[in-house]
Amino acid sequence: MLKLGTVGLDGTKIHANASRHSALSYEQAGKIEAQLKAEVAELTAMAEAADQADLADGLSIPEELARREERLARLAEARAKIEARARERFEREMAEHEAKMAACAAKSKTPARSPAESRPRHRSRGPTEQINLTDEDSGIMPVADVVQARNDKKHSTDGEQDSRLTGGVGQPEALLADSGYFSETNVGACQAAGIEPLIAAGRQPHYPALSERLAEAPPAPENPSSVEAKLYRLRTPEGRRLYALRKQTLEPVFGIINSVLSFRQFSLRGLDKVRGEWSLVTMAPWPGTPRDYLP
Repeated sequence: MLKLGTVGLDGTKIHANASRHSALSYEQAGKIEAQLKAEVAELTAMAEAADQADLADGLSIPEELARREERLARLAEARAKIEARARERFEREMAEHEAKMAACAAKSKTPARSPAESRPRHRSRGPTEQINLTDEDSGIMPVADVVQARNDKKHSTDGEQDSRLTGGVGQPEALLADSGYFSETNVGACQAAGIEPLIAAGRQPHYPALSERLAEAPPAPENPSSVEAKLYRLRTPEGRRLYALRKQTLEPVFGIINSVLSFRQFSLRGLDKVRGEWSLVTMAPWPGTPRDYLP
């Protein structure tokens, strides 16, 4: 019923159901908050002097005050969420750092000493960290699942992806992914699941020289680590041949979703709902057969 061999992993960007103009940073929220507080003070002073001065036509001080108080409450909530995210990130990074140092100490049998500059630095918030007031699960991205992370290094082993890698019907034999997914954690997770990881460690040139394309594999490293062994595999002719399948496996899928199905923006909001919407899109039948889209 289902046969899997070599599979590819990559990501694409889909617009969220939220305007980028609804996104604001912690620093920007502070500036708007100061402006609104100044306007509240000005409106309050106008209300106190309302009996002695004429107000502009159409100006309702109670409505203007209520509108600004509501915006101030939303800004305070947004800033609190940014601070909470920063604390959670620090705690996560600190735990990962301590686990890494403990593993190094166990290998060398000496107490782990970490330079202060290598430790995660706690910040209650970052001035450029953002949140979207329309859909707080969405985010502006500087670069088969939906994530909020701005890079892919941890994505192939996140949450539900673990169960998708580790057996059941249709066990993959090899995983092709670009350098955005390269990490020791991802390589280890694939090996633990019995999947050969062919993940590039760096950006591949688009037009390699003919001599490079036809070059034989270099000598194999002696006593390589698991990561070094997999990087060497990519430099062999067979490894290069398999990795070359990545683009032709993945890019047509995204092209069909974006151009043929015309799906370029989510209709729902919130990470869980968006994941469900994405699942429906990826399960949707193509309007025709694959050969209809071949040149």
